[in-house]
Amino acid sequence: MKQAPEHLVDLIEPIVEGLGYECVGIEYNPHPTHGMLRIYIDSENGILLEDCTKVSHQLSGALDVEDPIQGEYQLEVSSPGADRPFFKLSQFQRFLGSTVLVSLFKPIDKRRKITGQIKAVEGETVLLQDGEQLLNIPFQAMSKARLVPDYLLTKGGRSGK
Repeated sequence: MKQAPEHLVDLIEPIVEGLGYECVGIEYNPHPTHGMLRIYIDSENGILLEDCTKVSHQLSGALDVEDPIQGEYQLEVSSPGADRPFFKLSQFQRFLGSTVLVSLFKPIDKRRKITGQIKAVEGETVLLQDGEQLLNIPFQAMSKARLVPDYLLTKGGRSGK
């Protein structure tokens, strides 16, 4: 799963959680002139713009002091949204029975994208039901994973085929 480098996670997660939010995940896309550091936050009550602003303000100060990123980058704090990204194996466990779209580093069964219902998490493997097929997908084989919102399922939205 594409998560930010460990030194950024170790710096950012405690700040987000100290403010009372769940740190869903952190994306870091380095670039010499326009890098992006995106932090997804959540809470039981949902996320409002004020929540993102509060977390962004706290993180900006810490990032300025610690200076863990070389070069310029844009800081973005966001709600995970209805199609929330997954960064950790525990997130698959939390959403058992839900449908996800998984992108793979290398094809499995000649497919790089798979849409399926999460049936189980066994060790480091996620079991996805895609129609009649039950697929064992190693967590390390996943480059991206996102929840597929119910409204897309009923309207014939995303297809991982």
